[in-house]
Amino acid sequence: MSTDAAAAKNLYWAGFDLGGTKMLAKIFDSQYKTLGKKRRKTKGHAGVELGLERMLQTIHLALAEAELKPDQLAGIGVGCPGPLDLKEGVIFEAPNLGWYDVPVRDVLQKEFGCPVVICNDVDAGVYGEYCFGAAKDASSTIGIFPGTGIGGGAVYHGQLIQGNKSSCMEIGHTKVLPDGPECGCGQYGCLEALASRLAISAAAAQAAYRGDAPALRAMAGTDLSDIRSGILASAIEKGDESVMNIILRAAEYIGIAAGNMVHTFSPEIIVLGGGLVEAMPDLLVNSVAEATRKNVMPTFKDSFKVIAAQLKDDSTVMGAAAWAQKMIQETTALKSDPNP
Repeated sequence: MSTDAAAAKNLYWAGFDLGGTKMLAKIFDSQYKTLGKKRRKTKGHAGVELGLERMLQTIHLALAEAELKPDQLAGIGVGCPGPLDLKEGVIFEAPNLGWYDVPVRDVLQKEFGCPVVICNDVDAGVYGEYCFGAAKDASSTIGIFPGTGIGGGAVYHGQLIQGNKSSCMEIGHTKVLPDGPECGCGQYGCLEALASRLAISAAAAQAAYRGDAPALRAMAGTDLSDIRSGILASAIEKGDESVMNIILRAAEYIGIAAGNMVHTFSPEIIVLGGGLVEAMPDLLVNSVAEATRKNVMPTFKDSFKVIAAQLKDDSTVMGAAAWAQKMIQETTALKSDPNP
């Protein structure tokens, strides 16, 4: 059966989230009810060949739980990290995995016999929130996801905003402080260098070392790798004002970047996601909302809402599947139209 015929016949969709530490596959029916799922460690540094094999196995295991066969899939959507060639379905570079020039689409299509669509993992997460979560029923949305870095994505009237061949909306690399600290990308003053969880944890470690964050020091010491989102939230609850101030300063920088996006894009909803937001949603959502309104023209102050993401780990896997469905169905319709 051709891939187009499969897409027309079947109503089951697979979503896949390829992360630096874990991979997640889910099988959905046409109403996006989960029929089967499988989560496994990525083990990316074991090599591309093993990594791709683990991806195939994970999807097969999710299909088995759903009691479905591969030929019943209409399509697969994959949320991938790193710069991507969207047209060819290739991961150009995923440094956290040590993968380069990986033909994800071709490998999955050969194995499962259905169309495969890849997209940036944060784009997929924002699209998931647009379709099923915090931004459902909104006309447009921007997503900002602070983590080790800061990812961004945007949806406008149902269309995921993407570049000519690759993803875009690299909000983490917009400049918010001229002559600010050096970013991992080599530029200076990027949002990611000032407000990512990594940047926040580094500042908190310094505060703990100075003795300004005693609760944090008692829980995690001064080792950056031990200062995670939940630890930061606990330190604030235990009275570390210095940690609170670090979070509020990061929120100010996110508000500057978000304000620029409001002027550029005028979204109805700004979705904040990622582990940092999950650990302290009220603090970050309220602080970023206030900072964003402070950094926009009066006309725009009441034009948007800032909301915490709702889907958590499901945002990318659901968004990838839904985006694949949209792309595959649009392609099938175009091919079947005698007068496009």
